Amino acid sequence: MNKSISLEQLEQFRADFAASPVNHVAQNAVTQNGIHKAAKNVYCAAKNQFGFSVEIPSGEITSQKASGRCWMFAAYNVMRLEVMKKLNLESMELSQNYPLFYDKLEKSNLFLENMIETIDEPVDGRVVSFLLQAPVGDGGQWDMFRSLVAKYGVVPKDVMPETEVSSATRELNNYLTKKLRGFACEFRKMRAAGKSVEELRAAKDEMMNTVYRMLAIALGEPPKCFTWETRDKDKNFVRVADITPQEFFEKYVGWDLDNYVTAINAPTKDKPYGRSYTVQYLGSVAEGKYPVKYVNLPMDDLRDIAVRQLKDGRAVWFGSDVGQFSDGTAGYLCLDAYDLPALFSTDFPMTKEERLDYGESVMTHAMVLTGVDLDENGRPIRWKVENSWSEERGKKGFFVMDDAWFGEYAYQILLERSYFTPEQAAAFDQDPVVLKPWDPMGSLAL
Repeated sequence: MNKSISLEQLEQFRADFAASPVNHVAQNAVTQNGIHKAAKNVYCAAKNQFGFSVEIPSGEITSQKASGRCWMFAAYNVMRLEVMKKLNLESMELSQNYPLFYDKLEKSNLFLENMIETIDEPVDGRVVSFLLQAPVGDGGQWDMFRSLVAKYGVVPKDVMPETEVSSATRELNNYLTKKLRGFACEFRKMRAAGKSVEELRAAKDEMMNTVYRMLAIALGEPPKCFTWETRDKDKNFVRVADITPQEFFEKYVGWDLDNYVTAINAPTKDKPYGRSYTVQYLGSVAEGKYPVKYVNLPMDDLRDIAVRQLKDGRAVWFGSDVGQFSDGTAGYLCLDAYDLPALFSTDFPMTKEERLDYGESVMTHAMVLTGVDLDENGRPIRWKVENSWSEERGKKGFFVMDDAWFGEYAYQILLERSYFTPEQAAAFDQDPVVLKPWDPMGSLAL
């Protein structure tokens, strides 16, 4: 057999294509409309109606705009429900710019610490090369957010509003990355000149001063103490005066962060169910209170926990691979959103395990479950999803996700420990297996 494509093979490909009139119809449709418009399943909306037997209230739809802060937006969309209850508010937003500032600051510090830790490893080795790829990208996971909240608290959006840069982070990420890679290079030069690790860490202080200055110019400085004024549902004036971000979180969100953990579904042979895992070098806050940790459970366990939380009026943060077989404009996360097998006369049969093993799918985006439609046996049919892509997407910002899609492309959920069975809790509390930095479970939601 030939290693290259022969002219005879090419002629056979042409003949096979020409032999089917369906190919020409598909070609005309796709070349003029694109793949998704040509393959859109007209029955998807009827099959996945926007009705749910279990629903909980939510605030106004938010928009992360041109940034990768979905993990922050999704977490805040759950947290703000507590503020709304306590202050009798119709809706409110917590500042997403506030944790962005500290996330960039902490990620910069962690990156420099990792560069010191790996200072004697080859710069072209896999670990250092991986760490240099995206030192301060926007993405994150729940435990990274939890560590930021534990250290810095939260503030209302009115107190630290969006800036042009927080809503479109590419430029800031670009220049911070340039600076951090330059600092990493400087560390290597200092080491080659015989400087000790202690001397490198001393030099890091001035480097971090530079990072702070860049962030303050781009995002504004976070408040140390603030006063916030608003009106409640009954038009009563509300003033929260002279309070720190940490105090605001304690008083008006009131979560015990120790009680909020995540479970994943990774059905791969290297990650047996009923074990806890972490990912090397993954995080934001160096020596933070909450290192990344999760327990791997079967998908039916994640379904069961999510349904129970929703029935108890608790919204559910979850991470998934949002770009897979989804209509992001109309708001459908459904395996049959597009009839691609009919369009291309081929299917895409990889399993969830195979997609993880071969790099075909990872968690890319975090959203919030705010409802579920259950059948007569209490099993989920479809889920109501609160997204952070503005009211212009989906049904005024909400998506509908069929349960089959949830099973194939959801990877992580946030839960309260009380929803664990004793066996699941024991599995989570194990010392975690440390996964490689590039493991698919280390992917970040954007």
